[in-house]
Amino acid sequence: MSGHSKWANIQHRKGRQDAKRSNIWTKLIREIIVAARLGGGDADSNPRLRLALLKARGANVPKDTVNNAILKGTGKLEGVSYEEIRYEGYGVGGAALIIDCTTDNKTRTVADVRHVLSKNGGNLGTDGSVSFMFKHCGYFLFAPGLSEDEVMEVALEAGADDVITDEEDAIEVICSPQAFEEVNAAFEAKGWKPEVAEVTWKSDTETVLSGEQGEKMQKLLDALEDLDDVQQVFTTAVIE
Repeated sequence: MSGHSKWANIQHRKGRQDAKRSNIWTKLIREIIVAARLGGGDADSNPRLRLALLKARGANVPKDTVNNAILKGTGKLEGVSYEEIRYEGYGVGGAALIIDCTTDNKTRTVADVRHVLSKNGGNLGTDGSVSFMFKHCGYFLFAPGLSEDEVMEVALEAGADDVITDEEDAIEVICSPQAFEEVNAAFEAKGWKPEVAEVTWKSDTETVLSGEQGEKMQKLLDALEDLDDVQQVFTTAVIE
């Protein structure tokens, strides 16, 4: 089935992330520490850690840094103890936001998040105020050029729920979080490398923003993602 173009938005986001590599490494290391603390340091029996290691490899995080993060998470190496916290809120034009954080100081984190939101035309909401607009799922995005029929056949056979081709012929694949690894393995077996492969919160609705509103929303998203305690930001906003 066809859908609204996500390609420009994804490429734009990836370009901004690549420009902030040290910031990305900080977030990935924290994710590895938390994943190892919650599920143990054996990636074979810890799906969340496997996904974190996959992302770390994709971002070229040094192997020693990754191993030290696992040791810190399992308590075998001294380090800061992080906990997870999620905030929900609104951005420019009423666009919904889910803001996932890892922190060693919740008072600092909520103050930083609230400050960025209020400074950039957003505000914090209550728990559950926007999460109903999102679906927890596995998500893949392939650059234009692959056969939609072939991707669909491989994806659905591996347990995916939906395959969507946008107006620029980029292909999105949606699956349950539990099916993510099997679908990813099926793509790897075909030699296909998606531009995006993650377990995420995908919005069920879109808030299309353009012009000045779009610029303001991008500034808000950038400011949130620049906070060390913020791991990921999910939004209904589509910036044109």
